[in-house]
Amino acid sequence: MIYLDNAATTRPKPPGVAEAVAEAMASCGNSGRGVHEDALFAARMVYGVRQRLAEWFGCPRADHVAFTPNSTAALNIAIGGLLRPGDHVISTDWEHNSVLRPLYRLRDRGMDLDFLSADRRGRLDYGGLEELLRPNTRAVVCTHASNLTGDMADIARVGAFARAHGLLFILDASQTAGSFPIDMVSQGLDVVCFTGHKSLLGPQGTGGLCVGEGVDIRPCLVGGTGVQSFLETQPEEWPTRLEAGTLNSHGLAGLGAALGYLEQMGRDAVRAHECGLARRFYEAVCNLPGVTVYGDFTGEERAPIVTLNIGDLDSSEVSDELAERFGIATRPGAHCAPRLHRALGTEAQGAVRFSWGWANTEEETDAAAEAVQLLAAEARL
Repeated sequence: MIYLDNAATTRPKPPGVAEAVAEAMASCGNSGRGVHEDALFAARMVYGVRQRLAEWFGCPRADHVAFTPNSTAALNIAIGGLLRPGDHVISTDWEHNSVLRPLYRLRDRGMDLDFLSADRRGRLDYGGLEELLRPNTRAVVCTHASNLTGDMADIARVGAFARAHGLLFILDASQTAGSFPIDMVSQGLDVVCFTGHKSLLGPQGTGGLCVGEGVDIRPCLVGGTGVQSFLETQPEEWPTRLEAGTLNSHGLAGLGAALGYLEQMGRDAVRAHECGLARRFYEAVCNLPGVTVYGDFTGEERAPIVTLNIGDLDSSEVSDELAERFGIATRPGAHCAPRLHRALGTEAQGAVRFSWGWANTEEETDAAAEAVQLLAAEARL
């Protein structure tokens, strides 16, 4: 199989990730639940991963890295723990349902919500930020890169806007954490939500949020922490306040091994490889008759994603053909990004997403382009 569905989850994982998970399953106790050797081994390992992620994202304090099962959980914690009915929030048409549904739920409870619009090419109108501002605006919530088109948000501009007006800036880094530089302080980020199983190359079931100094997130979950057991409320200390229940220490061990691989290979080198392959594919298919490619490819920085349609063929039909005839794995449909599909005019058809990872090759990329060329030619007959 030629696996080009890395925006859903990276595959394969780097050498050492599965081994680290297996070793943790054989040796880890429960972090924070005792002082015996196995519990301390788990606690040290978890804290080590916390420290490394704080360095990766420029989070001022390692204890402000709180672990979750995925970025969806992290976004629910950040959005639900910072925003209230009566607040006003600005988001964008690029957002994934992991952002949209928590925002819609709060909107239904009395929070005001507006979206920075995307045009027919999927481009955001950043000039609209000032127009959306209200006296009760509390936060901007946006994705770093669209999971549908791969376009990158201008977070420097959004961050400057948020700082100028005293707003919280919550970033969904699901498609960029691990690939693209993120620095909370210099980019004005109050919360960065990430998943471990995409560009961080770790196991599924890992993720978290990095929280800036002075950002007071109300706990979403309350329960067992291993400390202050006689308190009737969730402890206030970080990161315990956001980590009720047993952590996925086994998965975090694998995430630590993935971070080691990225550090060894060099994040910039991995990103250049992936984005170079995506650009190679784009240049091979963008001018094919009957093929429509979505997104803005005029800039240099974008996630390694190319999304397209062939004629008026349903995207699921195209993706099935790619899988069955050519052994190429892609992602069709709506990609949990309904607002952007409406902006692009692809609600009914969906779109076929190709996404590259560290292990993909030029040969695989060329084979995928040739498959699209053949399907496009057949569709014109």
